[in-house]
Amino acid sequence: MNDRAQPHTLTPEGLTPEGISSFWMPFTANRQFKARPRLVSRAEGMYYYTPEGRQILDATAGLWCVNAGHCRKPIVDAIAQTAGSLDFAPTFQMGHPLAFELSQRLVELAGKPFSQVFFTNSGSEAVDSALKIALAYHRANGQGQRTRLIGRERGYNGVGFGGISVGGIAANRKIFSGALLPSVDHLPHTHNLAKNAFSQGQPAWGADLADELERLVALHDASTIAAVIVEPVSGSTGVLVPPVGYLQRLREICTKHGILLIFDEVITGFGRIGEPFGWQRLGAVPDIFTTAKGINSGTVPMGAVFTREGIYDAFMQGPETAIEFFHGYTYSGHPLACAAALATLDVYRDEGLLTRAAELESYWQDGLHSLKGVRNVIDLRNLGLMGAIELQSRPGAVGARAFEAHVKAFFDENLMVRYTGDIIAFSPPLIITKAQIDEIFGRLRRVLETIE
Repeated sequence: MNDRAQPHTLTPEGLTPEGISSFWMPFTANRQFKARPRLVSRAEGMYYYTPEGRQILDATAGLWCVNAGHCRKPIVDAIAQTAGSLDFAPTFQMGHPLAFELSQRLVELAGKPFSQVFFTNSGSEAVDSALKIALAYHRANGQGQRTRLIGRERGYNGVGFGGISVGGIAANRKIFSGALLPSVDHLPHTHNLAKNAFSQGQPAWGADLADELERLVALHDASTIAAVIVEPVSGSTGVLVPPVGYLQRLREICTKHGILLIFDEVITGFGRIGEPFGWQRLGAVPDIFTTAKGINSGTVPMGAVFTREGIYDAFMQGPETAIEFFHGYTYSGHPLACAAALATLDVYRDEGLLTRAAELESYWQDGLHSLKGVRNVIDLRNLGLMGAIELQSRPGAVGARAFEAHVKAFFDENLMVRYTGDIIAFSPPLIITKAQIDEIFGRLRRVLETIE
């Protein structure tokens, strides 16, 4: 008897209005999408394929996550093998070898001063876990009055209540504003078109914006502030690249006042800007950093929080049988996620993918900036294999141009891009070739030239 499950497929003919109405899609204009669905049914390497067989060049690594490319056989095989031998194992008061092996490899990849990894199932969970670790760490050190958290305007730190509280996207916050965490403040964002439009790499102006943290310290008193959390490069709000010296200045101020510095590396982690982690490229070392997405190339939901030496040790007090940190998830360190991550790390290592963005950065930058002068383009910016095109907004219709470009790219040019507001964002799989870089920006040029 063959009890192997057969893959489920939905043909274009099966996409009736009733057939697609049940799925309440996340971060989607549901009515618009369901009127003209943009559907993919399989993927391989740099490409998605639609149910009718069109090949779509993936310029976004799925959702900033498929860093090793789609359906890589070593990763797929590791998942399948583990699913057949260890489908689930709890990590509450129990364990399985894959979680310990993965944590050790991740710590080795990060290097000093990082010594522990806490597993989650997403970037949102990683952020909320990092914030809880920061608060609990200060309490364990006898500084329980440090409860204030500092985020940043235009920051995206996931969709947990902690993440949207420290995050700085108005649309994510406004309908939940009465239920957000108290004692949260925000740094200004670093995006300034007047000073930094068409910068290549890190912009020269804006390091002094970090000094706003000193103003918040003076306002709230350092003894009340637990942590500052920022993305090294703000991805979901349009690839906002940090000015030269900005992150270093944040590090100095946090150290001066005993504040933990958290980097949200859910996007910049695992090779996106040319080093395994963004802080290694940008030269500022956090106390805690979060990851997800690229940890296993987006194959199985997973995230991780890295903590520097001394943070874990602060919790190791009291009776040995006592739980030191009351936090975790049923699927923390899930066997399939761990197996996928271990196989992904092997692919990254064997193919040099964690530094490939640095090797291609100049070519990528030239391709992106070749679009300067195209109609409605008011800014281009990049770092590693990240990039963004900012378009002039139509009067009274912010976001309409970029959304139109997103739809036209998919249907007319077989290209998948991200958009946010009137910004088109790119983050291709790290296996991309120079020829595919040319394809991305050539196709995008044709799209933009058709948009009024």
